[in-house]
Amino acid sequence: MSLTNEEDLSGMRCPMPIVHLAKLFKELEIGEEITAVATDPAFHLDVETWCMRTGNELLELVENEGHLTAKIRKANNSE
Repeated sequence: MSLTNEEDLSGMRCPMPIVHLAKLFKELEIGEEITAVATDPAFHLDVETWCMRTGNELLELVENEGHLTAKIRKANNSE
């Protein structure tokens, strides 16, 4: 059973949302999930690219009134 954590990255500018997310993922076990909310417009592309590069699974990416919400599952031991 996976755990879900929520992380508010609002107000951070590129590259800080991904830097912060990468640090958090190092502490997670495989299968755990984070729901991250960001306001940086670059977060959309950054989180997609980061997930492809690290092998973590982007489960959902939704934009709503300037907030981007990404649900990500840790799929490996790297980042």
